[in-house]
Amino acid sequence: MAQAERGNVLTVFAVLFAVLAVSNLLKPLQLHETTGFVLFGARLSGMPNAIAGILAGLYLLVYAYGIWHMKRFVIGMAHAYALYVILNLLLFMYSDDVEADELGLFYLLYSVVAIGVSLGSAIILTKRKAELA
Repeated sequence: MAQAERGNVLTVFAVLFAVLAVSNLLKPLQLHETTGFVLFGARLSGMPNAIAGILAGLYLLVYAYGIWHMKRFVIGMAHAYALYVILNLLLFMYSDDVEADELGLFYLLYSVVAIGVSLGSAIILTKRKAELA
């Protein structure tokens, strides 16, 4: 059976998840004071930040690989990640770590893109399940 074509949208999603993976893998370096990994609404620092950033980065690398190669295992990853993104954004919005001025237009746009890409990926992959190897 020939491998299904990803198409433009899934190709863009795979690249975005790979870039996000690199970003998460760099979280332990804390290149900026607000770059700590956010896990269920809480911004991490120190060793928890390093561990969570690396684990999330590896997860996203596998996720991007699965999309790129049209692998069936990626469907479960896509749904789990979409759920995590939505919960994380909601919990972050109500966390004590967030100043009121942080929840402006940027946060709204970031949320729309984050939910759109993660949920969109899950939906598209699910619809194309029969094409995945």
